[in-house]
Amino acid sequence: MNASPFSGPEALYSAFVACGADQNSPARDELARVVEAAAHSDEAVARLWSAGDARGERTPAAWRRLAHELDRIASHDVGIDYALTEWLRRHAPPSPPSPPGSTAVSNVIGGGSVLHGPSVQARDIHGGIHFHTRPEPRPHLPVPRQLPPVTARFIDRETDRQILEEVRTRSPAHAARILVVTGLAGIGKTALVCHWLLEHASSFPDGQLYADLGGHAADGETGPVSPGTVLEAFLIALGMSSVPAGTAQRSALWRSVTAELRLAVVLDNAFTAAQVRPLLLATPAGLTVVTSRNALTGLRADGASVHRLDGLSTESAVELLAVGGGTRVAREPAAAQEVVRLCGRLPLAVGLASAQLAVRPHRSLSALADSLSHGRGVVDGLRVDGEAVMRTALDLSYEILPDESRALYRRMGLLPADRHDLSLLTALAADGEGTHDTGHASDIAVHALVEANLLEETGPTTYRFHDLVRPHARRLGEELEDAGRQERTLRCFVDWCLVSAAAAEHILTPSHRLPGHDLPAGTVAPAPLDGAEEALAWLATYRNGLMGAVRHSAKVGWDFSCWRLTDLIWPLFLRLRPSEMGIEAHRLGLDAARRSGSRQGEGRMLTSGAIGLRNAGRYPEAADWYRQALELAIADHDVRQQAQALSGLGHVGLLDHQLDDARDHFEHALRLRESIGYRRGAALSRRRLGETALAADDLTTAAEQLRRAGTELDALGETYEATRVLALLGHVLDRAGDSAGGVELLRECLTRFRAGDARSEHWEARCLEWLGEAAEARGDHAESIRHYEAARELFRRLSPEDAQRLDDRLRQP
Repeated sequence: MNASPFSGPEALYSAFVACGADQNSPARDELARVVEAAAHSDEAVARLWSAGDARGERTPAAWRRLAHELDRIASHDVGIDYALTEWLRRHAPPSPPSPPGSTAVSNVIGGGSVLHGPSVQARDIHGGIHFHTRPEPRPHLPVPRQLPPVTARFIDRETDRQILEEVRTRSPAHAARILVVTGLAGIGKTALVCHWLLEHASSFPDGQLYADLGGHAADGETGPVSPGTVLEAFLIALGMSSVPAGTAQRSALWRSVTAELRLAVVLDNAFTAAQVRPLLLATPAGLTVVTSRNALTGLRADGASVHRLDGLSTESAVELLAVGGGTRVAREPAAAQEVVRLCGRLPLAVGLASAQLAVRPHRSLSALADSLSHGRGVVDGLRVDGEAVMRTALDLSYEILPDESRALYRRMGLLPADRHDLSLLTALAADGEGTHDTGHASDIAVHALVEANLLEETGPTTYRFHDLVRPHARRLGEELEDAGRQERTLRCFVDWCLVSAAAAEHILTPSHRLPGHDLPAGTVAPAPLDGAEEALAWLATYRNGLMGAVRHSAKVGWDFSCWRLTDLIWPLFLRLRPSEMGIEAHRLGLDAARRSGSRQGEGRMLTSGAIGLRNAGRYPEAADWYRQALELAIADHDVRQQAQALSGLGHVGLLDHQLDDARDHFEHALRLRESIGYRRGAALSRRRLGETALAADDLTTAAEQLRRAGTELDALGETYEATRVLALLGHVLDRAGDSAGGVELLRECLTRFRAGDARSEHWEARCLEWLGEAAEARGDHAESIRHYEAARELFRRLSPEDAQRLDDRLRQP
């Protein structure tokens, strides 16, 4: 049975009668396009439409037949369903007001019973009735809306937007929808796509994801972003707490997670079709939009539609120029047209020229045109690839900046970062000579850069260079700043990363602090972070810059900064799990700690780095790092670090099903932690021993260890850890024959994991699965299936291996 969002044929019929009488109305034209698309599925609808056109008008009966036919096609065609929903949203007649004194009508069954949602009224029913409704997203998961902010100076592009809309609505009904927008640098691809998708945000209720694929990075420090890195970020944004290590596995999980989502994905600045292919949505319910300077011809084989974006029309480009040029554009129309011609009608170039006119209100259009035609760029170069005029425009924009803005622009260009915080820019503007006026001066300098379109504001205190601007700023920084100034600028950047990361660590993981390694106060002010949410958002926003600081420190021999920064950004690796970045950072940090002779730093790099290797499934390498950490801790008589390394070795053994080795390591770690009075660590060791006994089916020992661990963690106020232990104990009790006691604990933990300090979807799913096992053991087949299905829905996003296991279980008779 169809349960389309447009509420069936009667709603369509009413809208057709209201809007279809006018042969020239936009609503009728749009409906004709929908009918044409539906005709690919069933030619009958085309005959119904053509018959009406031949008669010149349609009777109510003809409109009703057309409505029923389109509704039938939409019931099994997602593309037509979506097109009709959008048409009806725009053109449905308003509901008539209720007559005075009338009351709303509900489907009353009897007594106080009321039907909500889809219903059926029929005399006789044969067979089953199925309502197909789209599952609502989990209320506590935020819907990702990642599209970059759009500029208010967006002019024209109406024709391009219509073309994109036609491609979107006329895509084959059962094929994935892929759209490639290609064109020259600075043509406005990203701006167009983001404006268009923001207008249609309601069409993608499950979110809009965005990734800059770095297809045309300016230097070797960044380069094209790997598909695996993008998939990791997307899966985390959709709520995955565990992401597979390999790109192929991540791509498979990505297709599974998004199979039924109405999602828009923007893959910006792509380099090759191969880079994009693992990121494509595989469902007609979603839409993948790719922007690139390249044509990405290879994606045509995947069903992609390609739209080449040209420059603005001359009229629209002149309108954009007038934003800064004002009445001068009207006074010198020929010169204005010459300026936009020299700019190749590229929105970025024209915008820069407009900014120059705004800053120099007495400069004529003729003088600007003369500068552009005789500057570093040449008209022939402009016609080939558009790059020369961009360099000219950038140079001219830079030359008319205030001195403070030019200095800041050059220094920013030297940094290995893709985002810039206002607190960092203030430090760069001060250049080690901060005064009470520094903040105000830096704000003015930043404002001038934003006004000149050389810097983009992406958040309240966050900025980035455009792809073409960053290499220009870097070139000027390397050419015009002496070696001493370059080193001071980069030192300031690394120090800012250190103190800001230390602030985030203190908020997110205060127990991770390394005593005796506090940073010197007063070198540079950290980013202001207010609470855990803001600290985590800061780490997410500046992760590439933090990694750039680690790499630069390793490159120039700032060894303490290299390993210390890696250690301080541990919350980034713990919470956001960028696995490859974490492994690279710890390798660099380990080498730096060894070069600097810091044994504490070496130990931290080994144990923390091993966690990343373990999470990536590299068990032998993780075990080797833990062994090196253990040898180092023994030599230094560091008991706590010895226990940490032993616990890590035990965890690797447990994951690799080496239960005897795991037990020995956990027991050794427990003795060490008890010897130094480390109560939390001892309790966690007992939890691991309980898990190991459970894996060996030694339920008595498992229950004993878990009870002791839970009591200690409760006393310490460790709510999350205590609840995990309690859930494990409930499962053990059920396995041991105490079904009533085990189920009671599992239900209590399920409530805790769904809300509050212990909230965790992963452990919610584990509790549901264990409750399903308990129901199955006592012969309650219906309840076991209900719990298994609920657990499977959670695991589909969190752990594909667990979801597959539950699928296999549910298929069993």
